[in-house]
Amino acid sequence: MVKKINKIFTSLVKDRRITAKERIAQRLGYMGTGFIMLGPYILSAGDIGPIVYIIGGFISLPQVWLAKQWNLVAVNLNVMIGYSIYLYSV
Repeated sequence: MVKKINKIFTSLVKDRRITAKERIAQRLGYMGTGFIMLGPYILSAGDIGPIVYIIGGFISLPQVWLAKQWNLVAVNLNVMIGYSIYLYSV
């Protein structure tokens, strides 16, 4: 019975290798996420906080774009636009 269930599950999964473009996008996405996570802690340190947010949003875009996660594309664009406005107004 268990072998039949495993066979059904393995038939539903497509086994494939990721391309070089996807691998680079994943690494950029991890780095961008790290920048976005670091941003709040250095936001009060002058102009570097908003710049880190903008860079983090920008370098996270390829990963979410290739994954077609359009909600996260919108969030990253919002971060970049919002902190650009914040940086310009300060």
